[in-house]
Amino acid sequence: METKIIEVTNGEQNWGKFLLMRFTATEWNMRSAVSGAGLLLWNIGWNKHQIWVLDLQTCEGAAFLPGGCARADLDKHAVWVCPLYEPFLNWLYTQDLADLSLLPNLINLPGAPFAISGYRRKGKAR
Repeated sequence: METKIIEVTNGEQNWGKFLLMRFTATEWNMRSAVSGAGLLLWNIGWNKHQIWVLDLQTCEGAAFLPGGCARADLDKHAVWVCPLYEPFLNWLYTQDLADLSLLPNLINLPGAPFAISGYRRKGKAR
């Protein structure tokens, strides 16, 4: 698993801590021990461009396919996130994600709105 931790601020207001994760060749080449149907991740619908974004403060997150609409993608998941999660996701979608290690350790998003606390996203209607 390839990982990268990025801290995010909006000035001196909020502080987000995010762990990005993406499968490496080791995981992509793993065969299912149950189904016998070949490569596990491919068979269950994963895409090599998906990135898991974990909010380290809330211990919740989701996998996203960067390049879409961050708000719409995040609205599909009922995760508890810090106020900077969505602005960070918007920023992430504009980056070259070929090598996560090249992303900065700290970014400042001065236009991100301030909030006193995190919140749980609505997620999909069930």
